[in-house]
Formats: sequence, structure tokens, C-alpha cells
Amino acid sequence: MRSAPTIFPSVKRVYAGNGVLAACTSDEWDRIRPRLELVEIAAGSIVHEPGVPLTKIYFPLTGLISQMNIMEDGACGETAVVGNEGVEGVAWFMGGEPRSSWWSVAQGSVTALRLPARAAKEEFLRGGAFQRQVLKYIRALMMQMGQVVVCNRHHTVKQRLCRWLLLSHDRIASDQLAMTQEGMANMLGVRREGVTCAARALQEAGLIRYTRGHITVLDREGLEESACECYHVISQEYRGLSGSCKSFGKYS
Repeated sequence: MRSAPTIFPSVKRVYAGNGVLAACTSDEWDRIRPRLELVEIAAGSIVHEPGVPLTKIYFPLTGLISQMNIMEDGACGETAVVGNEGVEGVAWFMGGEPRSSWWSVAQGSVTALRLPARAAKEEFLRGGAFQRQVLKYIRALMMQMGQVVVCNRHHTVKQRLCRWLLLSHDRIASDQLAMTQEGMANMLGVRREGVTCAARALQEAGLIRYTRGHITVLDREGLEESACECYHVISQEYRGLSGSCKSFGKYS
């Protein structure tokens, strides 16, 4: 995995590219903006790891951050994905030790606004629009995590792959997803052979095209029809994030 984010020279009025920041009032934005850094996180970089104190939180503008649990034997699985609707580092807002409970890894290149965690907590404790949107987002995130657990227990690899593709597609401004079959297997917590069979079935049905680590969504409606109810339950919850930015439009 790659390491440090690249820091851009300045932050302008890009906050509307993130759903949590888009909900801020002008006064809140004026307080937050001087502390923000615009960063680019390389694909595969570790953003947060379990047990390590959180000093920075991230508001994605483009790209995806996967929240993953990794077992002692190396087996892993994604429990949630964070895009431009939300914030990575929610432990700071939830009380107790400000430490992550999971691995957070950049899924492809991610552009984000980075804020010192203490500055975020200070604004949160003011009790304004920022706090309300963070709480709405945490509710949606927790629901996503719970639904993914049920999905991984009861649904087929093909259905789970459709759910994962749709949740990822919702959060990017492109029909192109960069992900190897091994990466998809890690996200879903299954053997690579299972993902190979599921991806082949979707490709033969004309729903996706897969070539050398790149997936193209060809038929979104078809993917939705092939997905289990878990995708629809999760997406319905995320529609309730009224502060979500316009680029999160596939929920509208």
C-alpha cells in the first residue's frame, strides 16, 4: 500500500463537492475553511488504521474510501464505502477514544479535504448545521454497515457484487471503476474464483465490461434488477442526506 497524501497549495470554495460540508452555513464554512487542506490520496493508501489515534478526518470530493476489517489470517471484507456524501473518521464524533475501529483504504485515487480532528470536533460541539449533517451521515453509515453484514450472510456472490458495483457507481462521476478481481474478492470477503464467475455472468448479460482491472457499467438498470434488496435499502437511507452534494445525484 502507498503512503502519504499529496497536498495541494490552496483550498477555494470546493466544499459543495462534499455532502457534509455542503450542509454548512456560511459562518460554519468561514470557521472551517482556514483549517482545511486539499489532498490527493494515492490508490491503495491507508487513510486510517485500527487502534491508531485519529488526528485528521477527510471529506472526500472524488473517489472512494473503503472501510475494511482484516482478520489475523489475512482474510478481509469491506463493511462500508465512503464517498463525497460523507466523512472518513467518524469516531471523533462518537465519544470515547478517538481511534478508528477498522482499516480505511483509498479505493483508487481520492481527492479530499482534510481537517484536523480537533477542529472538526470543536465545530461539531457548536450544535449547528454541521453537527446535524454529521449525525445524519453517521446514521446512514451505521445502517450501511449492518445491511452489508446481512447481505454477506444471506445473498449470492453475484447479488453482492451487483450491490458493491452500484454503491461504488453512486459515488463517482463515471461509469468506469478501477478494480482487479482480487480487489473485488477482498471487498466482498470471498474467494477470487467466486468473483470471477459472478463478473463473467454479469458481462455475458451485458451489464458490465471487465478488462484488466477496469470495470465499465453498461446497464445500470440491469444491475439494479440483479442486485438483492440490500442495495435498495442502503440507497434509500442515503437519499435522506438532505445536505448531499449535487454530484451524488444517482440517489435523487
